[in-house]
Formats: sequence, structure tokens, C-alpha cells
Amino acid sequence: MVDSLSFEELAAEFEADARLDADFLVLTLSASLIASFGLLADSAGVVIGAMVIAPWILPLRSMSFGMLHDPALVGRSLLTLAAGFAITVSLSALVGAGVGMPVFGAEVAARTSPNLLDLGIALVAGAAAVYAKIRSRAVSSLVGTAIAVALVPPVCVLGLLLSAGEWQAARGAGLLFVTNLLGILSGALLLLVATQPQLRRRLWRSQMGLVSLLFTAVLLLPLSNSFLQLVRQSQRQLAQRRIEESIAKSLKTETITIGRDSQLVGITIDWTSKPPLIRASVRVNRADLPTPAQVAAVQQFINSKQPQRYQLVVQRSAIDIIGPGSRDDGKY
Repeated sequence: MVDSLSFEELAAEFEADARLDADFLVLTLSASLIASFGLLADSAGVVIGAMVIAPWILPLRSMSFGMLHDPALVGRSLLTLAAGFAITVSLSALVGAGVGMPVFGAEVAARTSPNLLDLGIALVAGAAAVYAKIRSRAVSSLVGTAIAVALVPPVCVLGLLLSAGEWQAARGAGLLFVTNLLGILSGALLLLVATQPQLRRRLWRSQMGLVSLLFTAVLLLPLSNSFLQLVRQSQRQLAQRRIEESIAKSLKTETITIGRDSQLVGITIDWTSKPPLIRASVRVNRADLPTPAQVAAVQQFINSKQPQRYQLVVQRSAIDIIGPGSRDDGKY
């Protein structure tokens, strides 16, 4: 059984995907509303539902085919995408203005700082979307592709942030949308060139295809900066966690004050304080222990073990030991 489309069938399929019809408009309206409400509710599940409904990847992959085969198809695909973008950003801005939420949740914040990982996901997703078109038995992968790299949620975030006047964050959401758009387009172009002999030589003669790849390459500059910041933040968090573990181990095993007179429950470090502030929670048998002098000694011990200085405060809670012979009324 043949599970791949001929070139002529493929061209006809891409032509159908590029149409601005009632199905595209209804699905775009639905996805935009669901995504906007899901973002306001900070619900990842609802946002994923909007990703599945959104039809934008269809005209986008048609555009990649048009760049190599039919320039007129690029125009039709671009018109369809532009209509979807205008509807979505306008609708989400209206929803945001109507709700008037002063603070947005993690689902919105997660779509304001794109990096190289987002571009890599978009490239692979674009290739997978075209593969799902070429190979009929892989069509089920299109849903996963739509979830992996979403176009509608970043535009909804853009509209919500614009309605709230958060211009800097809105620029980040816009950059994520452009990253996903160009990544999908470039991934689709490369997959078509790799799998369709008729299109292989046309890439170098396609100005639109080359410009698309060039713009995708230009994105490496801002996305690399965001990625390096993400890496540095991860490294800093790892270093801080190791320091916390080292300090906790030292307090438990190497200090008489904490090890004998009290039980260490846990520590946290406020790294924004200058110097960093260690809060040690302990359970004690005597309410007057540890004394300020003992805390000062432990702080000096910690600073002798670490390359930077720390300030220590101890939060103590008394341990009440009650047995069968205990009394709380003055009598046994």
C-alpha cells in the first residue's frame, strides 16, 4: 500500500491548506479564545487544548512549499496567516482589556523569553509537519507537532500584554512568535528539499526561501543571548544548591552547637541579601539555646569553610517531651 503522496497530490494538498476558509476562521477564533482564557487562568491544560485546535501550521507549511514551487501559493498562505494573526491579537487584547487582570501567571511569563531551544524545537516541528503531509501514515504526528511548537498562544500573550501596557514583555512574546514562525518555515523548507528531488535544486534559485533561512539565522543573535542567560542562571542555581548542601552537612556533623544541643530541620539561603543570609531552622530541648554567642561562633565556623561571607540567623522551636508520668497541672 502506498503511504506517500505523489508530487502532484502533494501540490494539491498544500493548495488546500493555504485557503482562508470558514474552517480556518472558526478554528482560529476558537483557539484564540481558549488560549486567552487558559493563559488568564494560568492553566497549561487549557492552553494545550488551544494548540491542538489551532490550524496555523497548515498555511505555514504550504508557504514553504510555495517558496520552492509556486510563488502565488506563498501569497495565499501569507494572507491566511495574516488574517489569523490579526484576529488572534485583536481578540486576546479585547479579552485582556475586558478582564483587567493586574498580574499574569507562569503560562504568560513562560512565553516572553525565547531562546535557542525554542528555535530548535520549531525547526524540528516544521520538518515533522511536512513529513506528516508527505507520509499519510504519519498524519497523526501533526497533533503532536502543533503542541510542541505553538503559534497561537504566543500571539495571545502578545495581545494580553499589549492590553496591560507591558511593552517589554510583549516584545518577548512577539519574538517567540517570530521564532516559531521562521523555525517552522525553515524546517519545512529543509525537509522538502531533502525528500523531494523536484525541489532540491530550486532552493538556491528561490529568493524567498533563502531570505527565510537568512532571517532564521539572524535570530541566532538575540536567542543566543537569552540561552546563555538561561545557562548561567542554571549554573548559578546548581552552585547555590551545592553550597546549601555543604553548609547543612557542616552544621549537622561538624558543629557541637547544632549537632548536640539542637536538631537541624533545614536551612534556606537568601542570596539577594548582602552578605547572603542563612536561616537555619532547629528544634531544641532548651528554649534558651543556642545562645547569640553560639550562633556567632557557628557563623564564624561557616565563613571559615566558604569562600564568601555569610550571615546566620537561627529559628528555633522547642521540643516538648511528654511521657506517661508527665504532668501539666503540677501533680504526678
